[in-house]
Amino acid sequence: MVQDYDVIVVGGGHAGCEAAAAAARLGSKTLLITMSLQTIAQMSCNPAMGGVAKGQIVREIDALGGLSGIITDKSMIQFRMLNRSKGPAMWSPRVQSDRMRFAEEWRLALEGIEGLDFYQDMVNALITEDGVIKGVRTSIGLEFFAKSVILTNGTFLNGLIHIGEKQFGGGRSGERASTGITEDLVKLGFETGRMKTGTPPRVDGRSLDYSKMEEQAGDENPEKFSFSNSTDVLKKQRSCYITYTNQKVHDVLREGLDQSPLFNGQIKGTGPRYCPSVEDKIDRFAEKSRHQIFVEPEGWDTVEIYVNGFSTSLPYEIQVRALKLVAGFENVKFFRPGYAIEYDYFPPTQLKYSLETKLVKGLYFAGQINGTTGYEEAACQGLIAGINAHRSINDLPDFVLGREQAYIGVLIDDLITKGTEEPYRMFTSRAEYRILLRQDNADQRLTAAGFELGLVGEEQLSALHEKMGRIAALKKWLENFSVEPEVMNPILNSKGSSDIRQKVKVITVLSRPQIQFEDLMEIAEVSNFVFDNVIQKTDWEQVEIAVKYQGYIDKEKENADKMSRLEDLNIPDNFDYTKLKSLSHEAKEKLGRVKPQSIKQAKNISGVNPSDINVLLVYMGR
Repeated sequence: MVQDYDVIVVGGGHAGCEAAAAAARLGSKTLLITMSLQTIAQMSCNPAMGGVAKGQIVREIDALGGLSGIITDKSMIQFRMLNRSKGPAMWSPRVQSDRMRFAEEWRLALEGIEGLDFYQDMVNALITEDGVIKGVRTSIGLEFFAKSVILTNGTFLNGLIHIGEKQFGGGRSGERASTGITEDLVKLGFETGRMKTGTPPRVDGRSLDYSKMEEQAGDENPEKFSFSNSTDVLKKQRSCYITYTNQKVHDVLREGLDQSPLFNGQIKGTGPRYCPSVEDKIDRFAEKSRHQIFVEPEGWDTVEIYVNGFSTSLPYEIQVRALKLVAGFENVKFFRPGYAIEYDYFPPTQLKYSLETKLVKGLYFAGQINGTTGYEEAACQGLIAGINAHRSINDLPDFVLGREQAYIGVLIDDLITKGTEEPYRMFTSRAEYRILLRQDNADQRLTAAGFELGLVGEEQLSALHEKMGRIAALKKWLENFSVEPEVMNPILNSKGSSDIRQKVKVITVLSRPQIQFEDLMEIAEVSNFVFDNVIQKTDWEQVEIAVKYQGYIDKEKENADKMSRLEDLNIPDNFDYTKLKSLSHEAKEKLGRVKPQSIKQAKNISGVNPSDINVLLVYMGR
């Protein structure tokens, strides 16, 4: 029986879910094939969404009409806005999620989409004809045909799990690896490589002594990820905890280094630089006497705990002995040990900006198959691949985001132009326009585009227009409203800011770094305007950012113009990068090894960020 579809998505992880949802919601007849329908949207690693730069990506997905933000809001157990003490470009939302509810909400959301079918089996072959994708073949010989196929295989392609000197095939603990696809792609001319990642033990929370740890509560006034009104704000939260390794822990870990696949050569793949295993930490940072351990609950009701910061592939016995020496873990009971996993990936320089492969028309890659890490990075790639697969078969132009439009654009541009030699992780430092690409304005940047695509409804677009109207009205009122010294000076004095000597526009006071908008709420006229016009906290935060950082925003745009003119600037052959203290360690290592001849070449080195390029230009007098 021939079964035809518009789009087939292979893999039910974060990339696969967003890809299938987008293609089907846009009107393509879509099939999601996964090896297990019970593990759709499984949080394979930590039970959390967002974080530095990653939180911005989730908000961008939501603004474009993706589902990750809504699903996260429905299943969160704690919300924190990271980096509040820094500038707004660094503010990053992060949540702890209920692992089981997260997967359940995704499953229910997908099942509610018209035109989306499901099938459980392993895809082990691709069907192509004259360089065009035609469909897929499963392990039992079934063939499904489609105009587009999106591969989102995660860590399953020839996956190999390592615990000490033991190794066995698998794409995730308790799940088999996927075979056949890599071999087909290599036959088609694709270049492939191996990467590795790791995960820490999961333990029984009832066996821990939290009194010996530092409590890490959620924000007093939690926010949401989604800009829509589809979910309520969190009313109660679960705390996380922090504890530390110590010298005794490190001594035990060192005993097992010769049995660690990371050190004895058993693992050949490249691992994530910014999420090292605990044995890698004690080797690379031998001078440190302790490392943080984040104790993260897996959900509202479960006792399972994720031991963040203790990722390891050491033998089980070593893991237990070492962890029992951590404060609060003296009587720890394991649910399962940590492990490392090797898997196939395909260098993303083989893709177009649409995430369609250059070699096979209609074939798209999204997620860890492209060498990335993280749920958020995978989800945004899935969204873009799903959108473009639908648009391609309907003869519509590709949807591509620029670096100045979104972190999603930065990520894809980095992958396509630079490739990646190690698992790619998004950071704010990778974006040269990060003051423009804030988490708070993702809706302003991308909701209109989501509406044009067909993923954002009129209600969400109208809500944005209403918000922008409120912001404009508040800013205009502040520009026109003046305040007397006797009203303003007591507030200024309490904040350590100098007095005013004459009546001034209140917006000029707001431009002072010591003054926040909430301070102005002590002025009756300001408070009345805010409440009478239903101005929300997120509205006045945007006005405050615009007032305080307009100069930085203008400077950033100016720097971008300069950068385009300086790309051909030559770098001396004997340039000593170790002298530049402001360069990241990764940049020093990569630049010193590659020895680029120009700024343009330096920019295209994986791991060299825009901030590193700016340091180079300053040092070279430009």
